[in-house]
Amino acid sequence: HLALASEAIQCAATTVETHVAWNANGVPIVQIFQMDKSYGADGLAVRNDIKSFADLKGKSIGVSAPGTAPYFGLAWMLSKNGMTLKDVKLVSLEPQPAATAFVAGQNDAAMTYEPYLSTVRANPAAGKILATTLDYPMVMDTVGCAPKWLAANGKAAQALTKSYFEALEMIKSDPAKANEIMGSAVKQSGEQFAKSSAYLRWQDKAANQKFFAGELTAFMKDAEKILLEAGVIRKAPDNLAVTFDASYIK
Repeated sequence: HLALASEAIQCAATTVETHVAWNANGVPIVQIFQMDKSYGADGLAVRNDIKSFADLKGKSIGVSAPGTAPYFGLAWMLSKNGMTLKDVKLVSLEPQPAATAFVAGQNDAAMTYEPYLSTVRANPAAGKILATTLDYPMVMDTVGCAPKWLAANGKAAQALTKSYFEALEMIKSDPAKANEIMGSAVKQSGEQFAKSSAYLRWQDKAANQKFFAGELTAFMKDAEKILLEAGVIRKAPDNLAVTFDASYIK
């Protein structure tokens, strides 16, 4: 958000609740299309003796800092089970070290995502996955741009959106090549990327239209409450309607 605020970048791809937080904290950004939804790519790993969220009371959980998707994801899962972050002990660890530390026997739980969540799947003796975004669908990525830039560069924003939908066509028609290109951006082979992205669902134009028609606002209202409770924002954005523009996905 600092890069966006300083105009070093004009657009950013991040999770919906991050867009809410930036807008609330004085960095305006307008979401123009949705990229993906997490289908099990993000999750909470726990020791085998932990049977439910209630068992996590007072336990140590490795999770990244406030304002990140894992932190929000953990707050969301706890909230849906009548708990808050104050009920657990937070150990500040990024997703990869959180998973590595957990498998090595440190902490009672770890909030992480793919490909690191699979290190837990591969080590059943260390623990199990209590819940993922299949159980709690709250990790979804959208692309947003600075309103000032959008106002002056509508055609470029339209081209960016169109290119995304064209990329989805390529994922369908030539998955091997598409996975190789995407994998190279995150230092993975095409095969590795195909495995970790299997826990995502890319959102096509029809899915985008449905999402922007109502799901997005409903989710942002829910997210606001949790961001306030977790102390990530001090006040809700003045007007959620200005945090997205559905005209680019028509």
